[in-house]
Amino acid sequence: MNNKLSITYILLIIVSLFFGCGRPAKQKNEKHELTSALARGQKYMIDTAESVITWKGSMLFDIDEEHVGYVYISKGELMIENARLTGGKAVIDMNSIAYKDKTSKNTPVKHLKSPDYFDVGKFPIATIVITGIESLRGHTTVNGDLTIKGVTHPVTFPVKMGITNGVVNASGKLIIDRTKWGIRYRSGKFYDNLADQTVSDDIEFHMKIVAKK
Repeated sequence: MNNKLSITYILLIIVSLFFGCGRPAKQKNEKHELTSALARGQKYMIDTAESVITWKGSMLFDIDEEHVGYVYISKGELMIENARLTGGKAVIDMNSIAYKDKTSKNTPVKHLKSPDYFDVGKFPIATIVITGIESLRGHTTVNGDLTIKGVTHPVTFPVKMGITNGVVNASGKLIIDRTKWGIRYRSGKFYDNLADQTVSDDIEFHMKIVAKK
């Protein structure tokens, strides 16, 4: 009986030591990971008044029939470390879609906001989150997750960036295949016999971003 009690006592001590030591170690690791993430850069808030995304679309067989306009960022941030981009994210206000030619009577904005395209009533925002940065010989490539209409896909695009007096100026060009985000209106991939009414699957986004501390 005494041997059994001794064994039980020893087991209780081992279990107590295991859990007692394990918990602080886990908390220490979590704290270290959090500190490391925060140390990756300084936050610069995107100036939504000075930043703009220019979009461009066209008919597949008539490049002269090109549609150009703007959409604006509602909030976002860039992470900068040693004058280099390390991360960031932005929320795009899809209700802000505008057409470049203000005098045009055939502006496609209403159609772009409809379910045929971005279905803004149901999906009022789009987002992009930077997931990685690749720098080679002065060229910077951004990897990110782009969410449109509730659908997320990875994207990659080049970026040019400079910092002057605490202000970040960045520009980039992203081309996507709209059908990956469920925008299939008059796409030659999904509809036959569209002929000259086929809309190109590619949409260009030219980003001009200004961010400040």
